[in-house]
Amino acid sequence: MKERLQKLISQAGIASRRAAEELIRQGQVTINGEIVRELGTKADPQSDHIKVRGKLINPKLAAREKIYILLNKPKGVISSVSDPEGRKKVTDLVQGFGKLYPVGRLDFNSEGLIILTNDGDLTNRLTAAKAVPKTYYVKVKGVPSDVAIRKIARGIRLRDGFKTAPAEIRQLKLTDKNAWFEVVLYEGHNQQIRKMFDSIGHSVVKLKRVSIGGLTDSGLPPGKFRVLSDKDLRQIFSSPPRPSN
Repeated sequence: MKERLQKLISQAGIASRRAAEELIRQGQVTINGEIVRELGTKADPQSDHIKVRGKLINPKLAAREKIYILLNKPKGVISSVSDPEGRKKVTDLVQGFGKLYPVGRLDFNSEGLIILTNDGDLTNRLTAAKAVPKTYYVKVKGVPSDVAIRKIARGIRLRDGFKTAPAEIRQLKLTDKNAWFEVVLYEGHNQQIRKMFDSIGHSVVKLKRVSIGGLTDSGLPPGKFRVLSDKDLRQIFSSPPRPSN
């Protein structure tokens, strides 16, 4: 069956789908010996010879097992497959499963759940999904007013011009100098929660993602991971239980 070329490259573990599109644009992909630059091009790995940078990817497509891993990312690890600064990556914490890619991002100073997989279809489904809530525990400097919190809940214009979608937010606890909140998002703009609280004048001190859909961090310490079952995969798209505080 013919499928889009960038999808096949992603499924072969060569690159993410976006990176695969760039490889196609650069003329580094061929089908049956002919260079392809059109992103809409389709190929059938059963009958077409597909090469990336001169290497045949058909055997990888035929032998590849789909892997799904849930990692509790510690602070001080980047959510990437490479880093010019040589910092520890999420892929360094998950060894022995071949080439995996993180779904979405958690910044260097944040911690919590992130999915790694070699399944381009699931990656695109999760990236595009607006029905998969992600829950975070957030500690901020100072105590925001109720008015400021309602602004975040309704959706707020960030300093970079991005308008956030409505969010679910509730106060967990207060001290004289800080406040803890639970925030549920249905989108994933770059460093969105940090920017949301910066916009109301209360910078984030600590940020942890505690659930993705129906998956929670229960029983999964920082730095540890587990392989997801078919049941787990279904839970991603189910209504999540509220994580324990």
